[in-house]
Amino acid sequence: MATIHFKGKSYVQNHHLTLKYHHLVPQPEASLTDKVSLHDNLILQGDNLLALKALLPTYAGKVKCIYIDPPYNTGNEGWIYNDNVNSPMMQEWLKANSPVDKEDLARHDKWLCMMMPRLKLLRELLRDDGVIFVSIDDNEVHHLRMLMDEIFWGENFIASVIWQKNFAPKNSARFFSESHDYIIVYARDASDWQLNLLPRTDEMNNRYENLDNDSRGDWASDNLTARNPYSKGQYEVTSPSGKKYSNPTGTYWRISYEKFLELDKDNRIWWGDSGKNMPRLKRFLSDVKQGLVPQTIWSYKDAGHTQDAKKELLSILDFDTSADVFITPKPSKLIKRILQVATDKDSIILDSFAGSGTTAHSVLALNKEDGGNRKFILIEMEDYADSLTAERVRRVIKGVPKAKDEALKNGLGGSFSFFALGDPVEMQAILEGDTLPTYEDLARYVFYTATGDEFDPAKIDSSRHYIGTSSQYEVYLFYEPDLTYLRSTAFDLDKADALGQPKPNSKTRLVFAPMKYLDNDTLLNKRIEYCQLPFEIYK
Repeated sequence: MATIHFKGKSYVQNHHLTLKYHHLVPQPEASLTDKVSLHDNLILQGDNLLALKALLPTYAGKVKCIYIDPPYNTGNEGWIYNDNVNSPMMQEWLKANSPVDKEDLARHDKWLCMMMPRLKLLRELLRDDGVIFVSIDDNEVHHLRMLMDEIFWGENFIASVIWQKNFAPKNSARFFSESHDYIIVYARDASDWQLNLLPRTDEMNNRYENLDNDSRGDWASDNLTARNPYSKGQYEVTSPSGKKYSNPTGTYWRISYEKFLELDKDNRIWWGDSGKNMPRLKRFLSDVKQGLVPQTIWSYKDAGHTQDAKKELLSILDFDTSADVFITPKPSKLIKRILQVATDKDSIILDSFAGSGTTAHSVLALNKEDGGNRKFILIEMEDYADSLTAERVRRVIKGVPKAKDEALKNGLGGSFSFFALGDPVEMQAILEGDTLPTYEDLARYVFYTATGDEFDPAKIDSSRHYIGTSSQYEVYLFYEPDLTYLRSTAFDLDKADALGQPKPNSKTRLVFAPMKYLDNDTLLNKRIEYCQLPFEIYK
């Protein structure tokens, strides 16, 4: 349990992951694959807090990169992806269907309370070498940093990236014309995370050429002088033509005289075509680091801008250009840049505020470009999760005939499964006997809750009540979704003997059952740990 302090108040994180878990219901008619699978690319429709909990049994500790674009809390009418909330579930949580606007003096408090449990769940889904990127603007960036310092720990802060979201000034601005958003970056464990270099562009490589047919290939010349003193930086050199050069007044040679002679002998000094020019250093393309360290300012030229994003979305979905689409969708170039620095070719990428589906588009585009097998998981709670979010992904997979990009025109390939949240596996409802989950749903719930490992339904052997093996346990579940069975079933000696005698150095058997008729010594001798299912069986 964690506490955040804001405006003199304390907000206690009290979302216990073990209390409520929703299973996922496949929606084949909304998917783009013949076989609906939790290990395919996923699009989930439902509240992202509940959906994140439902993902834990399968994906805890497995997501390499998370990108989210949460509500910016600008105060313009309310909350949703485009800053205009109308979701009934969110409205109920906020306050009696009242929108969170600029007149709401508690809107920052509410935003923090909305974000905290979601960020805590996102952290649980990250790999140890995983990283999260969060888009935000000036309204909440300062609060977000404090919140993430508490959840991810301050030492795991990586960077605050400035993204130039537009380039044309807004003359209607009251004060400054805002041109940027922030992307806040935290690692789950900064000591484990490895940054990828950005690929070099053709423009960068084209600066290199081979003017003297050097066998070492293309090179570019670099100035050998600077205004600050370097080593023994004042001396005279002689060109092949016999002309002498000293460092210009107020400057110094960057290298010592001995080093200069060594480089000249190795044909790494360029004197010009005629051999009469001021000497310059030859830097070979083959010696240059094959990638660029990302900077914290991302220009719209490199990462796209909001107008790019709108045009991209309209071109894919054929919307009427006058339609009220997302106010601030993100361009696929921006998400692609994040993926380039933060993922491997087989990474899982999660976006729990999916909106228009840009993250999936970017994952598929990068896979097409470099032959990767990255997987995406999108979560969107609104009604357009199928008609807009998933529809965009369907179209980029199949191909967009009017697209200027050749790969997008021909289709990026891939598939995805579409799921909706099912009924919750909720302990209070089970206690009261109101709702009893299926065997597989309860098995998934208790297996992950007890072990923290991924549950694989294919391992279930109901004939012997076996539901899987974790790193520590063999797990068994005595259960049927029937109150009569639950009130009459106990884990007794016959059932214990049916599990067989434990082999030397074998794992402990973890047994879930409604009740037991065995003493602790017997359980210990048979290497069994017993867990009672939380049913009011004597009611």
